[in-house]
Amino acid sequence: MKALKGTGVALVTPFDQNKAVDYSALKNLVEDLIQGGVEYLVVLGTTGETATLSEKEQQSVIETVIDANQKRLPLVLGMGGNNTEALKQKIEQTDLSEFSAILSASPYYNKPSQEGIYQHYKALAEATDKPIILYNVPGRTASNINADTCLRLAHDFENIIGVKEASADLDQVMAIIQDKPADFLVISGEDGLTFPIVACGGAGVISVVANAYPNEFSEMVRLTLKGNIDQARDLHYRLKKLIDLLFEEGNPGGVKAALSNLQLCEDNLRMPLWPVSQDLKGKIKKEMNRIAQIK
Repeated sequence: MKALKGTGVALVTPFDQNKAVDYSALKNLVEDLIQGGVEYLVVLGTTGETATLSEKEQQSVIETVIDANQKRLPLVLGMGGNNTEALKQKIEQTDLSEFSAILSASPYYNKPSQEGIYQHYKALAEATDKPIILYNVPGRTASNINADTCLRLAHDFENIIGVKEASADLDQVMAIIQDKPADFLVISGEDGLTFPIVACGGAGVISVVANAYPNEFSEMVRLTLKGNIDQARDLHYRLKKLIDLLFEEGNPGGVKAALSNLQLCEDNLRMPLWPVSQDLKGKIKKEMNRIAQIK
């Protein structure tokens, strides 16, 4: 899955002042990211506020991204859930022909055991030939896919082709990288840890900040993959303070504030999410102005 190395972007879903999906802004964002040099796009992820979208809106978002992309970049579709049988049926019934892979978060709320997590992904892998990327995000799911479970899945199923690791546990990430199959992708799910994860052997990132800074962030990842560590480190630290600010009051509130400053979409979210505070908006704008002054 060489096409999924580098920088993937977890697309935001723009909303207008009435909280309706702004499909025009979504098209413009897709074009900006393509021109910004990212490697692939992730549709209907957490950053896209998918939990607040109706099934009809989700389908319209998919169709809008496919139309705007015009097959220029690989697409990955977010498909997760905590009812294994229902998710399995959804995968079987969904037209996945335009997508290179599925990104599927570990079941949330139920807090399954490691064996339960394994059996969940086993059922998904057996329901489709489409490549699957595991998504480990304990801060949202309340359970961790530990390294042993991840490696067991990686070795047991050919169509489980990678993991988006957002545990922020570098020891766990390195344990997976050390013992994974050669072609298994370990993808950073933490923008702030992408540089060290890729430097340790990771395949890239599925990023939030790259919605706003596709050029800089994707170049940092490419440089790290090539072993140009000094140049990559400079870009990492150029964006580090902004990355911290974007997640200070939750995602995607921070990145939508940044995108609003860039006039790429309005700073609107659907409840229960809420825009970041005026104080944080000011800090984000100040930091973006500082970055813009760096040659």
